[in-house]
Amino acid sequence: MMDRSCPGTVEPILEILDGKWMLLLLFELFNGNRRFGELRRKLHPISPKTLTDRLRLLEEKGIVTRTIFPGVPLHVEYDLTEAGQGLQPIFAAMWAWTQAHGGHLRGETNDAGSGSQQAT
Repeated sequence: MMDRSCPGTVEPILEILDGKWMLLLLFELFNGNRRFGELRRKLHPISPKTLTDRLRLLEEKGIVTRTIFPGVPLHVEYDLTEAGQGLQPIFAAMWAWTQAHGGHLRGETNDAGSGSQQAT
């Protein structure tokens, strides 16, 4: 049974994961540090402004670090903090749930009926 304080307790993580690009952005960063341009290419058609806004929010929340490397041209790399890396099990759990129960969400009908019978 879940603790009754759970909905209020998980609000901060829901704020981080909310938004069109956050899950995809975090997924990219799970694979290692990325430069801004790399993220733009991987997340096409995200706008530079949207990407900047999402990265700033993640930085403010302590999920991402931003490292500036001097030189010409100047480049910036983004990497997950320890807290950011700690989000990986959440992604893994969402993937596992989708594999086990998400067929009906995708419009698949082959096992959807048996899954609902098991829940009763």
